Amino acid sequence: MRYISTRGNTPAKTFTEILLGGLAPDGGLYLPEQYPQVSRAELDAWRNLSYADLAFAVLSKFITDIPAGDLKRIINKTYTPQIYCHPRSGSDANDITPLRTLEPGVHILELSNGPTLAFKDMAMQLLGNLFEYALAKQHEELNILGATSGDTGSAAEYAMRGKRGIRVFMLSPHGKMSAFQRAQMYSLQDPNIFNIAIRGVFDEAQDIVKAVSNDHAFKAKYKIGTVNSINWARVSAQIVYYFKGYFAATQSNDEQVAFSVPSGNFGNICAGHIARMMGLPIGQLILATNENDVLDEFFRTGVYRPRGTDHTYETSSPSMDISKASNFERFVFDLVGRDAAKVREFWGKVESGGAFGIKGTPYWDVLPQFHFASGKSSHQDRLKTIRELWEEYGVMVDTHTADGIKVGLEQRRPGLPLICLETAQPAKFEDTIREALGRGPVRPAALAGIENLPQRVTVMGVDVQAVQDFIRQHAAD
Repeated sequence: MRYISTRGNTPAKTFTEILLGGLAPDGGLYLPEQYPQVSRAELDAWRNLSYADLAFAVLSKFITDIPAGDLKRIINKTYTPQIYCHPRSGSDANDITPLRTLEPGVHILELSNGPTLAFKDMAMQLLGNLFEYALAKQHEELNILGATSGDTGSAAEYAMRGKRGIRVFMLSPHGKMSAFQRAQMYSLQDPNIFNIAIRGVFDEAQDIVKAVSNDHAFKAKYKIGTVNSINWARVSAQIVYYFKGYFAATQSNDEQVAFSVPSGNFGNICAGHIARMMGLPIGQLILATNENDVLDEFFRTGVYRPRGTDHTYETSSPSMDISKASNFERFVFDLVGRDAAKVREFWGKVESGGAFGIKGTPYWDVLPQFHFASGKSSHQDRLKTIRELWEEYGVMVDTHTADGIKVGLEQRRPGLPLICLETAQPAKFEDTIREALGRGPVRPAALAGIENLPQRVTVMGVDVQAVQDFIRQHAAD
């Protein structure tokens, strides 16, 4: 299996060649040359596998340059009840991603039982082990540079803390995450973890990561890698739980389902798109945004119009406060028939501050073939959904999951079982839970009082040079 860039100007590479790098040298994102296909016989054989065995079956199709025995050991080390040890009441501690049924045909797939209580742990824990394996083989070191709007940062830091040969430099928007999210990141005292709070919004932090990644001399000298969802390994790991959720919610592989996915950066739902392209019977992919509804606007109107800082709103589902969806380029590459020149044309407009539209083109006509629906959710919608789920089912959800449930119930086609992907545990968003329910969420005992721990963070402006200087200073320590 070899990987190509969405911009078309980078030679095809193997999985391990792109594992540590992130963006392709031409500024594009890596995708497989073709998506591996899953046969009906394979679906039947995979239906009752454990999560780790299913992950090995799926990922073996994408990772062909790591010996099977080594890959199996890495995956078995990752997906264990000891790591995913924060299940909610009624969940089986041995089931890495339990399916919670609200009523017949409406389910929540629990993806937040990992160390940071967010779905990002599902991929990030694997990424940490893959990085450590690859670096040991190559006798290399890696300086990871990432940006987070809330959950990627802590998931990356918990996955990489103490890992040999790895340092993490994580950018976050200063003062714009929940107190719990900040505490999870900034309270880590591991010497290989560095937090940088940028006086701006997530999109500006992400732009810095891209700018540093596109400085090829700096990237090579300081061995810069990424853990954002621009990293292909993260997207591939997320494909696994679509298969697991499908099997849990159905009786046979003749059935179709709808997945509803809270979406900011398009990474999570991109994994669902790829699972469907591989042959998983997904009848509908429902994309849910908050007030930052750039992606909903595209699927409704055909126009992709990223917004500036002044029109990126601070909301109660902060991990989705994003107006430039990095992974969207991967989907558009498929939408335009893998025409890299067309992708370069579209993103040339985006990167110069503009927009592109597909209405009136053949791409608008083929868009329905990808089975997307979309909608948006507001703060009042979140409060109402959280309240109704608590009153009707005794189930407490976080704000982003509430967005997904609200839009999923609105948009799903009749007769399709609905699987809502959980984003995080409600403990991460205590203020909004209190506003909705008049009570606080339960949090794991190990994380009680985390906001009171000492915190380490460096605050700086939106400045690529300042971030590079910081990396220069600390990469040599």
